[in-house]
Amino acid sequence: MGLMSHFIDIDGKRDLSRGLRNVVLVDGVRTPFLKSGTDYKNMMPHDLQRKAIQSLLEHTQIPKEEINNVIVGTVIQEVKTSNIAREAALGAGIPQSAPAHTVTQACISSNQAITSAWNYITTGHSDCVVAGGVDFMSDAPIRFSRKGREILIQMSRAKSKGELIGLALQMMSLKALTPDAPSVAEFSTNEVMGHSADRLAGAFGVSRREQDEYAVRSHSMAAKAIKEGLLTDVMPTSVPGKADAVVVDNGVRPSSVEDFSKLKPAFIKPHGTITAANASFLTDGASACLIMSEEKALALGYKPKAYLRDWVYVAQDPKDQLLLGPAYATPKVLGRNGLTIQDIDCFEFHEAFAGQILANLRAMDSDLFCQKWMGRQSKVGALPLDKFNLWGGSLSLGHPFGATGVRLVTTAANRLAKEGGQLALVAACAAGGQGHGMIVEAYPK
Repeated sequence: MGLMSHFIDIDGKRDLSRGLRNVVLVDGVRTPFLKSGTDYKNMMPHDLQRKAIQSLLEHTQIPKEEINNVIVGTVIQEVKTSNIAREAALGAGIPQSAPAHTVTQACISSNQAITSAWNYITTGHSDCVVAGGVDFMSDAPIRFSRKGREILIQMSRAKSKGELIGLALQMMSLKALTPDAPSVAEFSTNEVMGHSADRLAGAFGVSRREQDEYAVRSHSMAAKAIKEGLLTDVMPTSVPGKADAVVVDNGVRPSSVEDFSKLKPAFIKPHGTITAANASFLTDGASACLIMSEEKALALGYKPKAYLRDWVYVAQDPKDQLLLGPAYATPKVLGRNGLTIQDIDCFEFHEAFAGQILANLRAMDSDLFCQKWMGRQSKVGALPLDKFNLWGGSLSLGHPFGATGVRLVTTAANRLAKEGGQLALVAACAAGGQGHGMIVEAYPK
């Protein structure tokens, strides 16, 4: 028998333990996700990550000395806190003896933090890991131009007042003062992700109306989940200079297809289909979750929320298939575990763009695509929307790049508990033509 005895020979279900140590999600939390330039704008990213970790510690009441490691995912790095995991962990009061490191893999950075924790635990290196993620677009680092940086370095080494004045005069040139902002384009293709999403939607015949309809669905689902108190992972977050804590995501805007249809194309003009309404927006926010071996969690008296059963990462053409990570990851992680779409009770997919989501769904339901590009004999199949992102998604809740993965996994676990399901599938695309898929299983009641 495998480790997961409740899942063997009962109702014909499979043992997904794979003979490894069982890894469990005890719980996950996040700050409210806010549009960049709003209430968090005067903070720093490590502040947000620290607050997410502190909320996790308070919410779970985990003794801090039990934490073996801290792993944090981020994308737009603040140069003052290059290892943001360590700074946030120390600020949250986690013992100095607990190592902390930062990972980055574009929009699946906190997915990587979770699976790195999974590896630590299954190999016996750790029993208790905090995994999280953060991104802060209100203050993205903008450098001087390369010429300006060269002059500043020379100024720091100047040996005379005359040399310093000469360099200062050079610094006043337009070339030296031109800022070098972080690129929003793919380095390998020099193409903005919105352009890729527009072309992808066109390739799979996803219309502008379909995208607007899906975006309205996302916002409506999120508003309903907030109203019904389902987003229990959102923790009140205090903001310096503000009397009241932030308690809710501020990007959710229920509207109509007619209103969304009024917006002009954002990338390919005038005939593109991606707009500000059917694309995720720049977001500030952080998340954190507590991951343990099952034995450790039970020994400490916890009732875990879910097992983290298995995961995959995929990569494909970063130009024409930049955002198709979920289409590749879904059949791969299902196949590794002898599962089909019909075995999954809950789907939580990252919504970068409505067109990206719908293109992935069409790719998986296309014999031609699956045969030509995945080497399959037939299509993966259609994902049921009545099980898909029912509490909103990145289009409505927001997408702090490094923090979304923890939100997806925590939401999947919470949905399984609320809906009485057994298995969830989490999937996400990421820059560079990469993707992630994970199987989450409800912890037995």
